[in-house]
Parts: sequence; C-alpha cells; structure tokens
Amino acid sequence: MQNADWENRVAALWTELDSHGREEFPAAMDRLAAELPEGTADADFELGASYDSTGYPERAVPLYQRALATGLEGERRRRAVIQLASSLRNLGHPEESVALLTEERSRGTDHLSDAVDATLALAYASTGREREGLSLVLAALAPHLPRYQRSMGNYARMLLEDAEGAADSESAAALTASAEAVPHETIRAETRES
Repeated sequence: MQNADWENRVAALWTELDSHGREEFPAAMDRLAAELPEGTADADFELGASYDSTGYPERAVPLYQRALATGLEGERRRRAVIQLASSLRNLGHPEESVALLTEERSRGTDHLSDAVDATLALAYASTGREREGLSLVLAALAPHLPRYQRSMGNYARMLLEDAEGAADSESAAALTASAEAVPHETIRAETRES
C-alpha cells in the first residue's frame, strides 16, 4: 500500500469514473500512477483497472500481469487475479481464466470468494462447462438466501453428479467442496421447501 494521500486520491478518482470519458479516466489514473516509481505494483494495478473499467481489456492484461509479477499484495492481489481472469476470458482466453481462478480458489476464502466463483462460472461457460459454472453460482448464492439455502446447495451438488462424466475429477471435486461449504447452521427454520 502506498502513502495515504496517494491512496485517497486514487479512491476519489474511482468515485468519479462515470463523470470521465473513456479516454479521460485512464489518462487521469496514468497521471496518478506516474507519481510512483516505474513498475510499482499498486500503480500498475490501478492503471490496469482503469483501462479495464473503460473497455480496454487488452491494455489492462499486461498491467495486471506486471503488478502480480512485481509483488502486488493483499486485497489488490486478489482483485488483480479476478480482473485479469475476466479480461482474459473477454479476450478469448477462457482456459487461462479457468486456470488462474482455480489456483486462486485454492488460496482460501474471504469477502471476494463469491467474485472469484462468479468469474470462474463465466469462464466455465465460455469453455462449454455450463453445468459446472451454474453449480458454482448456486453454491455461492445459497448462503445469501433468506430461505432454501440447503436446497440450493443440494441442487449445486446434483448438477455436478449429473455431469460427472463431463467434468474432470479434479474440478468436480473442487466444485463439490464449494457446494458442500454452504453453511447448514445458517439455514433458517422452514416449515416446508417446495
């Protein structure tokens, strides 16, 4: 993380994203990035994200890659992986996206885990693995539902069981573990699920 003043100005610029033109926003972020030494991971990430958010994934990808290679840490590192994977999928490289996100899922869970899973579900869909993607989305959604959590978790598992022959065993096992992680202790008492 950089100094507080720089971080505050970056955060303020992000709040103004919609008031800038497609070319203006990355240019403003580039000026902020230029205040830091060349190759600073945080600056590369923010500049990459500015290109990504304005429809230039091809410009974002090398910046995300450089930020990750030069030691981006913390939440920005996880966001960079998610955003890089999304951009790669959008640029026609969904298998790379699947590989990145599968690795990221193995690093543990946090408040961005649902974003990892949602992006991985899109990548699965782009590789013809729609059932696996739907299973992931249902498993991620289930804990947030006021009712039917257990049912949605079971449906997520059933999608994988039904497609057992279509998915490789490693990804099926990872997805099943995700579906099984639906917290049963948070399930509200229900008189009847239909």
